[in-house]
Amino acid sequence: MLTVDSISVSYGAIRALHQVSCEVGQGEIVALIGANGAGKSTMLNTISGIVPSSSGRIAFNGIDITHMSAHRIVARGISQVPEGRRVFGRMSVLENLEMGGYILSGKREVAQGIERAFSLFPRLAERRGQPARTLSGGEQQMLAMGRALMSNPRLLLLDEPSMGLAPMLVEKIFEIIVEINRSGTTIMLVEQNASMALAIARRAYVLETGTAVLSGAADELAKNLEVRKAYLGE
Repeated sequence: MLTVDSISVSYGAIRALHQVSCEVGQGEIVALIGANGAGKSTMLNTISGIVPSSSGRIAFNGIDITHMSAHRIVARGISQVPEGRRVFGRMSVLENLEMGGYILSGKREVAQGIERAFSLFPRLAERRGQPARTLSGGEQQMLAMGRALMSNPRLLLLDEPSMGLAPMLVEKIFEIIVEINRSGTTIMLVEQNASMALAIARRAYVLETGTAVLSGAADELAKNLEVRKAYLGE
């Protein structure tokens, strides 16, 4: 579904990614793990068209999207849940979801998207009229995920969905990620909680200082001594 071929990205003189390649197959959950500053968020932002690459190629379902604008990439079927949630604080839960459905063609599709979001996240239905800034961190994460799903993406990019959440909520968020995947949405997951990410992913890549240093089946990487020492706290 997604092929990233030798992508490089720089912020001025700082090299964020250097000739990184990866693939995501239809129906998979693929995890990107690594330390802070390894280039994980930059990878998602480059796939989304938010950050331009200096070299390399990105293809989605055989179409070159390397230099495509972000809104056209969303229309192609890729949606991102950004790090830090980035909800529209003054807008209500319902209005945030409606913003996520801006590419949909009619009110019926928007209503169906909202219904799906409320089905996945019943707490959002209870708070539909509240300003997003009044929600807890976990509720804002749910809202960010529901908003991203409004465009019916074929590929969902998740950037640090567990950041700042209580352990009980982290488990709930990961359960919902698995449910979203089982319903037919392919997922690329960036996550500091490497053990949780590897537990639900099919395959994974390890990034270090902008370079992919390891890749393979998630269960195999979870057994790798280097990965266990560096990212699993063992």
